[in-house]
Amino acid sequence: MTDNIDSNSSVRIAALCGSLRPTSHTRQALQLALSGAAEIGAETHLIDLRNYQLVFCDGSDDEKNFPADVFRLRADISQAHGVILGTPEYHGGMSGVLKNALDLMGFDEFSGKMVGLIGVSGGQMGAINALNSLRVIGRSLHAWVIPEQVLIPQAWKIFNNDGTMKDEKIASRLQEMGRQVARFAYLHHSKQALEFLQLWESAPENPGGD
Repeated sequence: MTDNIDSNSSVRIAALCGSLRPTSHTRQALQLALSGAAEIGAETHLIDLRNYQLVFCDGSDDEKNFPADVFRLRADISQAHGVILGTPEYHGGMSGVLKNALDLMGFDEFSGKMVGLIGVSGGQMGAINALNSLRVIGRSLHAWVIPEQVLIPQAWKIFNNDGTMKDEKIASRLQEMGRQVARFAYLHHSKQALEFLQLWESAPENPGGD
């Protein structure tokens, strides 16, 4: 797996923040993950749902009255090769704002994308239930959810006021999460990887086989 991304085949990694709090630990964690992706050459974009005026998803096919930000959100995710989803855990699940944002999207935005997961919790469990639900949603949307995920328990103890982290191990894992999403996204869409797969599929059968 390449350590750095070829600048001629750079990938775009978006982070979708499922918290609306002005001083959100989820947002701070996502920024650290994006810094890891940027270190190896990926373009990065933080999608802050505070800046989007969305509607509640009601299952309707009539979208003529949807606000423009619904389509802007879809475009921002569609343009990314990899997505990092971050959520606080509320009552054993993901935030309502993140679930609603995901419900307003679908296969067009997520199918085939690399997805990483970050969960933030005020308690000791570290949002494991929220991330289990997000992993199921990722599979339902035909995304590739990477095995590595980052759980941050008792976040109020972990972050400094300036957004840096007191726990260097968690900070390192967040940055590595960003690197992994970027690397896998690069391998998934790069011209070199696609050419290799085409050659592999067209190769003759092993003449030494039975």
